[in-house]
Amino acid sequence: MKAMVLDRIARVEEEPLKLEEVSTPNPGFKQVLIRVYACGICRTELDEIEGRLKCRIPVILGHQVVGRVVELGPGATKYDVGDRVGVEWIYHACGECYFCRRGNENLCYGFIGTGCDVDGGYAEYMIAYEDFTYQIPEVFRILKLHHYFVVEL
Repeated sequence: MKAMVLDRIARVEEEPLKLEEVSTPNPGFKQVLIRVYACGICRTELDEIEGRLKCRIPVILGHQVVGRVVELGPGATKYDVGDRVGVEWIYHACGECYFCRRGNENLCYGFIGTGCDVDGGYAEYMIAYEDFTYQIPEVFRILKLHHYFVVEL
């Protein structure tokens, strides 16, 4: 699959993201493989690229993802293949600490960030834990602007 890989910390103007061919990931326990349709660009990615937020290197950035589930990992039951989902910044948290029990997983000491600590959505496919994905109703359509034409995906 194609992915934009950050392989070094640098100013954005130095174009540190590189288009590469990488292996399509396989979903693990309670994970889903998602075909990425859209991924937002956030200030967080700029902070990762320029070194203000420490991230794994190399890494595929991107945590504001919309796509469709194409494969279920073992134990994944929340979605069916074909469901449209969104992926958030939280890739995983322990689920047991003080913060997790109160719905503040972003403060978990075991927090793992999508597109920071693990590969994210600047790719054709990505994996995510089903507990940190959200179903997106079909009423919300994904539109792609292409030379001033709107194409529904």
